[in-house]
Amino acid sequence: MAETKAKKGAEIVIWEKKYATGVALVDSQHHQLVDLTNQLYNACRESDDELQTAFKEAMSQMVKYVRFHFDAELKILKAAGYPDYDKHKKMHEDLVRKILDAVNDYNEGKKFVANNFVRTLKDWVFGHIAVYDKQYSLYVHDLIRRGILTVKQLNEFEKAAG
Repeated sequence: MAETKAKKGAEIVIWEKKYATGVALVDSQHHQLVDLTNQLYNACRESDDELQTAFKEAMSQMVKYVRFHFDAELKILKAAGYPDYDKHKKMHEDLVRKILDAVNDYNEGKKFVANNFVRTLKDWVFGHIAVYDKQYSLYVHDLIRRGILTVKQLNEFEKAAG
């Protein structure tokens, strides 16, 4: 029984301070992405009989949440006037396309190694957070530091996006 419990609780990614943007809504959603990535990883570790169902369910949750998160994040960036908004949006669109292509490949029975996909997804998502989300975080916090944007306005952007 202990082996099953350990198997279920395995983590491929752990939240670290380096992922924090200082934008409360975004950080909360990034925490959820950590949880979903770990759920997806654990689905890959199921027995062959359970893999298909567990992986499809976890992947479906991930696709929905990634879209929800990206939409919220982009609303905040647009409201803040982020100069690299279009570039950031394209990166999000490219990831969603890759995820959907992988889902389609999986559903069509094409050769697909779920565990490799999860590792690739983890690397992209958390690399993106650590680099590109940090860039817009610096931009937003610089606006606040310079008095161009207030914390209250940022909170209103977050409320409208969430």
